[in-house]
Amino acid sequence: MRETVESSRFRRALRLVGWNALLLVLGAALVAMAGEAWFRLTMPFVTSNDPREFVPNVGLLRPPNTEVRSTDRSDFWNVSRTNSLGFLDREPPTTERAAATCHISIIGDSFVEAPEVPIHDKFPVRLEELAARRLPHLNITTSAFGLQDTGQIQQLPFYDEYARLLHPRLLVLVFVHNDFTNNAPVLRALQMRLGKLRLEPAVRRRSDGKLELSLPQAPPPSSSRTWASWAARAVEEAVNRSWLVLWLREKKKARFPLDLGSRFSRDVETLRRQPDYAALLEGWPPNVSRNSVRVSARRELSPFAEDALQYTRFALEQFKQRADRDGAKLVILASYTLRHRGARMFERMSEIAATLDIPVIDQSAYILRQSAEITDARWRHDYHWNPAGHRWAAEALLEYIEEHPAICADDDRPKKGSSERLPRSS
Repeated sequence: MRETVESSRFRRALRLVGWNALLLVLGAALVAMAGEAWFRLTMPFVTSNDPREFVPNVGLLRPPNTEVRSTDRSDFWNVSRTNSLGFLDREPPTTERAAATCHISIIGDSFVEAPEVPIHDKFPVRLEELAARRLPHLNITTSAFGLQDTGQIQQLPFYDEYARLLHPRLLVLVFVHNDFTNNAPVLRALQMRLGKLRLEPAVRRRSDGKLELSLPQAPPPSSSRTWASWAARAVEEAVNRSWLVLWLREKKKARFPLDLGSRFSRDVETLRRQPDYAALLEGWPPNVSRNSVRVSARRELSPFAEDALQYTRFALEQFKQRADRDGAKLVILASYTLRHRGARMFERMSEIAATLDIPVIDQSAYILRQSAEITDARWRHDYHWNPAGHRWAAEALLEYIEEHPAICADDDRPKKGSSERLPRSS
């Protein structure tokens, strides 16, 4: 009899535990559903995307006619589409149309690509609109070739493969604070996955000490996937469709950051085993800060910062040679970030530009002349240009053109061009 009573109590306790567990699961599911619904109702989307594909002789670019989303989950949620070349800009003009105008080609990184703002708010478009009102006799047109996470070395093919064919009268390089790092092989390798480095242009030092540009290598053919890999990918994609999960991931990264110092050290040791980097890493001090973007802003330059300046000079020399060869005027538009992240960055870039006879347009100086604050050019939670920053960039460049109208004067270059569009349309 006693066993029966105890057995009955055990079954009741088990049922109670089961019901409580079920209620807990249902409650958690309802909370998750409510959180998912809240994010989808209050935010257009919660993460940015970064589609890329390999293009021979160029490297990794956006696929043509592809949607690109960008958000910081606070200031902006923007969706744009790439043009037929894979750049976030209007469709490029035909070579015939460009040759008949004072065409300006603008090359740079994320500040030119500017996925944070609609295309009609970007400074190349604003420049063309301002020029049409203030300098209509110059007949100015513009095109933009920008991609985030690139420096001048990775941007050289943007000119060789695309911008050059438009015969620009003015070639504008937008120089920002992280360009020194992106131009230096070691510093870039420590920020990128090694596999990606082979997919982009690079500069190698020859045995005689001279630098030379090498084209990107095509990726190896992808291996066939197993059913297990397909299943894992399907689960990952299903999870990534949850805005709540994506938001929680970002919060976890912010609250519990990885041990970046130890990972940085491991990356250094990995590079030491690579033939292309072993010599460059000889004597690499173990206490170098992981924040390699700022190495060019310090008072005393380390050998690696000197290396970054040397490679940046090489890249600017290459652009200068191409511009002189093709009859284009080359200028640098210096983003406010060069001064905002440390005035020495601007000074060192300006010294290199001066030795190469490349004029520098200082966006910071222009903003201050407008009685505005430098930080008014950026988003509250993101250092890229907001619409005001794009407008000031366009106005500063237009001011330079007004002071140098000879840029758009008739010259002896060929004016006839093909009516065909640039390559890589899909």
